[in-house]
Amino acid sequence: MNFLIIAAASIVPTIVGFIWYNPKVFGSAWIKTTGLTGEQLKGVNMPLVVGLSLLFSFMLGTILNGIVIHQAAIQSIVLGEPELNDPNSALSLMLKDFMAKYGNNYRTFKHGALHGTIAGIFFVLPIIGVNALFERKSVLYTAIHVGYWTVCLGLMGGIICAFA
Repeated sequence: MNFLIIAAASIVPTIVGFIWYNPKVFGSAWIKTTGLTGEQLKGVNMPLVVGLSLLFSFMLGTILNGIVIHQAAIQSIVLGEPELNDPNSALSLMLKDFMAKYGNNYRTFKHGALHGTIAGIFFVLPIIGVNALFERKSVLYTAIHVGYWTVCLGLMGGIICAFA
């Protein structure tokens, strides 16, 4: 797991958010669907909001790493095996050989973006959709947020898969 690349990918939601929620893009529609006013939005502690957003984005990037990099799965299967700590054990040598042969398979931006987008549709849509149903929010509200997170996870997945 390359935490530097995950940290870099964690900036994506902030950048995309500045564009996505801009009044000239979806910002005006978002404000209307939330029922918030401009005054309510101005009364927020922005350093705290941005700081926590970056932390949460880093958490998403950390879990996204396992979704977009398939090679992590083989290592997770044998993680608790004692012989994994011995570089000369049969297990360690098998993993080294496996990674030499297959370690770069499916390690492209395109592949990571695909899995990030799938995560947006199959994780984000149900979560935001259920919340929106119980909060009596509109389909537009759901679409704006799900679209934002799907784009973010797609870009984050692409970055993590290609560079981590």
